Amino acid sequence: MSASAREVFVKVSGITNLEDAMLAVRCRVDGLGFVFARGDPRSISAERCAAIVGALPSHITKIGEFVGSDRQYVQGILSKVNLSAAQIDGPLGADDLVDFETSVIKVFHLASEFDIEVMRNYLVDAFLLEACIDAGTHRGEKLFRWDAAQQATTYGRVILSGGLTPDNIGEAVRFVRPYGVNVSEGVERKPGVLDRDRLRTFVARAKAVRLLDEEDDASKEYP
Repeated sequence: MSASAREVFVKVSGITNLEDAMLAVRCRVDGLGFVFARGDPRSISAERCAAIVGALPSHITKIGEFVGSDRQYVQGILSKVNLSAAQIDGPLGADDLVDFETSVIKVFHLASEFDIEVMRNYLVDAFLLEACIDAGTHRGEKLFRWDAAQQATTYGRVILSGGLTPDNIGEAVRFVRPYGVNVSEGVERKPGVLDRDRLRTFVARAKAVRLLDEEDDASKEYP
């Protein structure tokens, strides 16, 4: 089967204002994430998020990010904000993630004990695999299980996340060859405020790595 080259899907998480959202658009970001999690410095209200989303170009993927939320809360936000997808991190299991009105991204944390076989049980549009701080790492550094992330690509679209920066994004994309990458802290001046130069460099280096997709997959839209 023939294959075609594509660019990695780049998502910036934790957007809090329209200025940063439009900066990301100009930098050729593909998706923007909006955090709905109490206590998070990047958290945003449904009303403010709806105003930002309404001003964005139609080709930008708008993703609501939920941590520890129940299905009722997620559905409530989706009824107020015109989001493309819901990113779910927490206790909602495979059976809880069916029949959503939007696409669903399930988050898994790549701790040393994580079993990627669990992903078989989930019928979702994509998986976001988050590098995490593991007890076995030196002074609480991020544990990069890029080998596990690479294996996980056999179970569906993988978005690589956690500890990504302009300095390591090229290596990460070349090694894992994921559908997409997600960044937040690595391109910020402070939580919820983007750094223009770091963002531009990150996106340029991520998209400089050309990936191959099977022809029938490359024609699909996401989410």
